[in-house]
Amino acid sequence: MESKEILELAVKAADSKRAEEIIALDVSEVSVMADYFVIMDANSKRQVQAIAEAVVEQAHKNDIVIKSVEGKQAGNWVLVDLGDVIVHVFQKDQRQFYNLEKLWSQAPMVNIDQWVEA
Repeated sequence: MESKEILELAVKAADSKRAEEIIALDVSEVSVMADYFVIMDANSKRQVQAIAEAVVEQAHKNDIVIKSVEGKQAGNWVLVDLGDVIVHVFQKDQRQFYNLEKLWSQAPMVNIDQWVEA
Protein backbone atom coordinates (compact mmCIF):
# COMPACT_ATOMS: atom_id res chain seq x y z
CA MET A 1 0.00 0.00 0.00
CA GLU A 2 1.32 3.43 -0.95
CA SER A 3 2.02 5.95 1.81
CA LYS A 4 -0.73 8.30 0.53
CA GLU A 5 -3.26 5.44 0.85
CA ILE A 6 -2.07 4.75 4.40
CA LEU A 7 -2.47 8.46 5.12
CA GLU A 8 -6.05 8.39 3.84
CA LEU A 9 -6.85 5.30 5.90
CA ALA A 10 -5.45 6.89 9.09
CA VAL A 11 -7.30 10.17 8.55
CA LYS A 12 -10.62 8.42 7.90
CA ALA A 13 -10.18 6.15 10.94
CA ALA A 14 -9.45 9.15 13.17
CA ASP A 15 -12.36 11.11 11.75
CA SER A 16 -14.69 8.19 12.44
CA LYS A 17 -13.94 8.65 16.16
CA ARG A 18 -14.46 12.42 15.97
CA ALA A 19 -10.83 13.51 16.11
CA GLU A 20 -10.57 17.28 15.98
CA GLU A 21 -8.35 19.64 14.00
CA ILE A 22 -6.85 16.85 11.90
CA ILE A 23 -3.93 18.01 9.78
CA ALA A 24 -1.49 16.09 7.61
CA LEU A 25 2.02 17.27 6.83
CA ASP A 26 4.13 16.04 3.93
CA VAL A 27 7.47 15.57 5.69
CA SER A 28 9.08 13.54 2.89
CA GLU A 29 11.40 16.40 1.91
CA VAL A 30 12.37 17.42 5.46
CA SER A 31 12.65 14.11 7.32
CA VAL A 32 13.95 10.62 6.72
CA MET A 33 11.55 9.26 9.36
CA ALA A 34 8.37 9.21 7.29
CA ASP A 35 6.49 10.63 4.33
CA TYR A 36 3.57 12.01 6.35
CA PHE A 37 2.74 13.14 9.86
CA VAL A 38 -0.90 13.22 10.89
CA ILE A 39 -1.67 15.40 13.90
CA MET A 40 -5.00 15.67 15.68
CA ASP A 41 -6.52 16.20 19.08
CA ALA A 42 -9.32 14.93 21.27
CA ASN A 43 -11.18 16.09 24.35
CA SER A 44 -10.31 13.27 26.74
CA LYS A 45 -7.95 10.42 27.50
CA ARG A 46 -10.65 7.95 26.51
CA GLN A 47 -11.19 9.63 23.13
CA VAL A 48 -7.43 9.78 22.45
CA GLN A 49 -7.24 6.05 23.12
CA ALA A 50 -10.32 5.31 20.97
CA ILE A 51 -8.89 7.27 18.03
CA ALA A 52 -5.54 5.50 18.28
CA GLU A 53 -7.30 2.15 18.50
CA ALA A 54 -9.38 2.94 15.39
CA VAL A 55 -6.20 3.74 13.44
CA VAL A 56 -4.55 0.52 14.65
CA GLU A 57 -7.66 -1.53 13.83
CA GLN A 58 -7.85 -0.17 10.27
CA ALA A 59 -4.13 -0.80 9.79
CA HIS A 60 -4.59 -4.44 10.85
CA LYS A 61 -7.58 -4.86 8.53
CA ASN A 62 -5.51 -3.59 5.62
CA ASP A 63 -2.35 -5.59 6.44
CA ILE A 64 -0.31 -2.48 7.24
CA VAL A 65 2.63 -3.17 9.51
CA ILE A 66 2.39 -1.26 12.77
CA LYS A 67 5.93 -0.55 13.87
CA SER A 68 4.93 0.75 17.29
CA VAL A 69 2.24 2.35 19.39
CA GLU A 70 3.49 4.57 22.20
CA GLY A 71 1.66 6.42 24.96
CA LYS A 72 -1.64 4.57 24.68
CA GLN A 73 -1.85 3.75 28.36
CA ALA A 74 -1.38 7.35 29.50
CA GLY A 75 -3.68 8.70 26.78
CA ASN A 76 -2.15 12.20 26.64
CA TRP A 77 -0.22 11.75 23.40
CA VAL A 78 -0.40 8.52 21.44
CA LEU A 79 2.01 7.95 18.59
CA VAL A 80 1.12 5.28 16.04
CA ASP A 81 4.02 4.45 13.73
CA LEU A 82 2.75 3.02 10.45
CA GLY A 83 6.15 3.26 8.76
CA ASP A 84 5.76 5.98 6.14
CA VAL A 85 2.92 7.58 8.11
CA ILE A 86 3.26 8.66 11.73
CA VAL A 87 0.00 9.43 13.55
CA HIS A 88 -0.01 11.75 16.58
CA VAL A 89 -3.16 11.83 18.72
CA PHE A 90 -3.07 14.46 21.46
CA GLN A 91 -5.26 15.77 24.20
CA LYS A 92 -5.79 19.45 23.39
CA ASP A 93 -3.43 20.88 26.02
CA GLN A 94 -0.66 18.45 25.08
CA ARG A 95 -0.98 19.39 21.42
CA GLN A 96 -0.63 23.08 22.27
CA PHE A 97 2.36 22.39 24.51
CA TYR A 98 4.34 20.30 22.00
CA ASN A 99 3.18 22.32 18.94
CA LEU A 100 4.43 19.86 16.33
CA GLU A 101 2.90 22.00 13.60
CA LYS A 102 5.41 24.75 14.42
CA LEU A 103 8.28 22.30 14.81
CA TRP A 104 7.57 20.91 11.32
CA SER A 105 6.41 24.21 9.80
CA GLN A 106 8.66 23.79 6.76
CA ALA A 107 6.62 20.72 5.73
CA PRO A 108 3.70 21.49 3.40
CA MET A 109 0.18 20.65 4.49
CA VAL A 110 -1.74 17.95 2.63
CA ASN A 111 -5.32 18.69 1.64
CA ILE A 112 -7.40 16.07 3.47
CA ASP A 113 -10.78 17.78 3.09
CA GLN A 114 -12.24 14.98 0.96
CA TRP A 115 -11.43 12.41 3.67
CA VAL A 116 -13.11 14.13 6.63
CA GLU A 117 -16.72 14.95 7.30
CA ALA A 118 -17.38 18.66 7.60
